Amino acid sequence: MNSVLRIGTRDSQLAVWQASLVKEELAKYGIKSELIFIKTEGDVDLVTPLYEIGVQGIFTKTLDAALLSKRIDIAVHSMKDVPTQLAKGISQAAVLPRASYKDIFVYKDEAIIEAWLLTKAVLNSPLGVGGTIATSSIRRKAQWLHRYPNHTIENLRGNINTRLKKIQEHNWKGAIFAAAGLERIRLRPGNAIELDWMLPAAAQGAIMVACRTEDDEAKDACNRLNHEPTALCTKIERDFLKTLMGGCSTPISALALIDNNFVHFKGNIFSLDGKEHVEIEKKAEIENASALGIKAGNEVLLNGGKQITEAIRNVGK
Repeated sequence: MNSVLRIGTRDSQLAVWQASLVKEELAKYGIKSELIFIKTEGDVDLVTPLYEIGVQGIFTKTLDAALLSKRIDIAVHSMKDVPTQLAKGISQAAVLPRASYKDIFVYKDEAIIEAWLLTKAVLNSPLGVGGTIATSSIRRKAQWLHRYPNHTIENLRGNINTRLKKIQEHNWKGAIFAAAGLERIRLRPGNAIELDWMLPAAAQGAIMVACRTEDDEAKDACNRLNHEPTALCTKIERDFLKTLMGGCSTPISALALIDNNFVHFKGNIFSLDGKEHVEIEKKAEIENASALGIKAGNEVLLNGGKQITEAIRNVGK
C-alpha cells in the first residue's frame, strides 16, 4: 500500500460526500489518504472484474476495475448498490454506521398530501385514480403498485440533483428517493414524507468500503472504521437477497434491526406488478443471528417465493 491511501470514488455529489467521510474517519487514526475520482469505465478497465454468474455490478464495476488495476487502494460504495457476491479479488473492508434506511416521497402538491394523510386508509385515495409517480427502482414500484394498484409508475434516472429537478419538469405527483442520500448532502426538501410502510433495499443507508483481498494493509486500516452492528444487520439483509438470487431486477426488500440483544428481521419479495408477494418476519439473539437472512430466504422460497422469482426470470423469454 502507498504511504497515502488512495480512495476511489465516482464524482457525483453523494459519492464524493461518502468518500470524504471515509477520508475524515481515517484521519482520526492518523491514516493519510486522498480522493481519486474515477469518471469512465474506459479509463480504468485494465483488468475486467469477474463477477458471479448473473451479477452485473452495474454501479460498482468501474471502481472494482480501478481496484484490480491498482489505481486505487480502497473504493467507497453505497452498500445497497454492491453485488452480494463481490468481484473476484475484492473484499469488504468496513461498513460504516448506518444512516436512515427509509424511503421518502417527494411530492409536488401540498393539497394532495393533506388528502393522503386524512384518507390514507383508502387504497387509492392519496394521489387520485390514475395518479403518476416516478422511480427507477422496481422494488419501490412493486410495493407502490401493491398498495396503489391504479397508479402509473414512470422511470426516473440520474443523480440526486437531476432527479429532483425532473420532478418539477414532469407531470408527476412526485417521486421516491432514499432518505439517506438526500440527507447526507443536505438536499432533502421540505415537501417530503417518509414511507414507513415501504420496506427498504438490503443495506440501504449503509456505506461499504472495499479493498483488494490481498491488500492486508488497506484492510487493516479500514477495519478500524467497521461498525459491527451495521455490519451484522447488512450481512443478514444481503444474505436474504442472495438466497433469493435477487439483484436490481428483482423486487426484494430486507431490513434487520437490533433491539435488546435481539435482531429483528423483515423481508419480502414481490412480483413485478405488485400483485403477488411473500413476506416474512423473524428474530434471533445477536449471538445466533448470523444465518438469519439465509433461513428467512429459504422459508420465503418454500412459501411461494420460488414461483415469483421463476416468473420474473421468464419475463421476456
